[in-house]
Amino acid sequence: MSSFWKALPTEGRWLLSTVAIQTLGRGMTLPFTIIYLHEVRGFDLGLSGALMSLIAITGLVVTGPGGTLIDRFGARRVLITGLLAMIAGCTLLAYATHPAVATVAVVLIGVNFGVSWPGFNALIASVVEGELRQQYFGVNFALVNLGIGVGGIVGGFFVNVDDPATFTTIFLIDAATSLIPLALLLGPLRRVRTQPDHDPADETAGGYREIVRRPAVLWLTLLTFLSVFVGYGQLEAGFPAFARQVAEVSTQVVGISFAVNTAVIVLLQFAVLRLISGKRRTRVMQVMALIWALSWVALGAAGLLPDSLAAAIGVIAFMGVFAFGETMLQPTVPAIYNDLATDRTRGRYNAINSAAFQGGAITGPLVAGLLLGAGAQGWFIGVMVAGSLAVGVLALVLERVVPSEANGVPLHRTEEVAGEAAV
Repeated sequence: MSSFWKALPTEGRWLLSTVAIQTLGRGMTLPFTIIYLHEVRGFDLGLSGALMSLIAITGLVVTGPGGTLIDRFGARRVLITGLLAMIAGCTLLAYATHPAVATVAVVLIGVNFGVSWPGFNALIASVVEGELRQQYFGVNFALVNLGIGVGGIVGGFFVNVDDPATFTTIFLIDAATSLIPLALLLGPLRRVRTQPDHDPADETAGGYREIVRRPAVLWLTLLTFLSVFVGYGQLEAGFPAFARQVAEVSTQVVGISFAVNTAVIVLLQFAVLRLISGKRRTRVMQVMALIWALSWVALGAAGLLPDSLAAAIGVIAFMGVFAFGETMLQPTVPAIYNDLATDRTRGRYNAINSAAFQGGAITGPLVAGLLLGAGAQGWFIGVMVAGSLAVGVLALVLERVVPSEANGVPLHRTEEVAGEAAV
């Protein structure tokens, strides 16, 4: 960590030093938003779920235009707009006693979600290069999980459904923590540029259609979508539903499993970064796919012994093993997207990455709900295992079309391989 920190440029240090604090507020509200809407404000459960979905849907809608705006006006301006929307949305939600107010609030929050991923990734890529960039994405992911995990624990002890003021407080804290990146963008990072000098000849070049036609981008986007579909898209829907309804474990076990997930990521991310440094990123994804397949097998086994100690162990083991795979995914996929991009297309490349992620996050819970709702828990596990293995196949296909430098292969190794081939 010391050598990594010393290698970072000043702007990179500013970005990384506040990540855990920025995400603390989000961690305090994320697990409790639907509880707040339904149990505290009294909205119908169906309406509460729809409002939660509206955040993701809004994010997906604005991601494409957001990426274009990032390339045209720079990530800094777009991120400032998104953060202002987040602050306004969280503040409104803190006092949302009417569904119309809550709708406006979640739309504003969704706007920020739609532009923050491509915006911050473009900002990171503009100040951090090469192998350091992959390490940065991994460390950033660990710190995000640390902030969200600690925030969730604090929120769990603090909120009380019989005291609406406690929920108002956490949403105001979420709004306040967004002031931190806003201050960075207006202060130390005000001179960071993510877009090249304006060139009229570039107005139509590098559009989304042209970018997606690149085989490497197409296969990488499919891989991202499927990874989220069998991964993150199940953590807030398929996994807890299976754990409660099929494995019949307590809510305490589910809570412990999420804590284990955060702990594994925070504790192992640095070690994993050392292990994968200089390795082909597609090979790392193949290993991750096998690990995720094993994790789903462990959860399936927990369902065979419901309401038992073995079921509890299986549920917790699933989240621990799954988290180990996460430490391999997050440093690699964003790094490939940004190594494929140029300065004038970086926003759009990251927007495609974000759209694929959000698409998987929306589709995953829908499929999980249909399968588990129909009592097809065996099919659910089978689909997740097959999907995980399919990610490995997509990584193998991607390896054949992605440039070596974007696949994490050092330049000297590429030259050595080319020289051996010539001989």
